Formats: sequence, C-alpha cells, structure tokens
Amino acid sequence: MGLVQVIRPQLLWKMNRSLQRGWVKNPDATEPTRKGYTMDRAIGVLVVAFVIWMLVRQF
Repeated sequence: MGLVQVIRPQLLWKMNRSLQRGWVKNPDATEPTRKGYTMDRAIGVLVVAFVIWMLVRQF
C-alpha cells in the first residue's frame, strides 16, 4: 500500500472516491491538488521506510 502511495497516489484517490458518495456533494470535486499528492507521496515514503526498518530489526 505504501508503494502505491509513493508511485501512484491518484490510484488510491480513485479507489476511495466511491466511499465519499453520500458524504460529499460532488466526489469528483474533492480530488487533491498537486501539493496534496506530494504530501501523500511523502507519507508513503515514511510508511515504506518504517516497514523496512521493522523488517530489518526483526531479522
């Protein structure tokens, strides 16, 4: 999941867009900006780094 967030954060938004129906008037209007996708990528890098650190520490 973290790799998808780093490589294609738009894919995660598209998958979760259907969950917004009923909560948001226009789900297509809630797509993040370029800065939002950059932030998603940064968080994805942190998640991947944390998972790698956990795996290395375990072995």
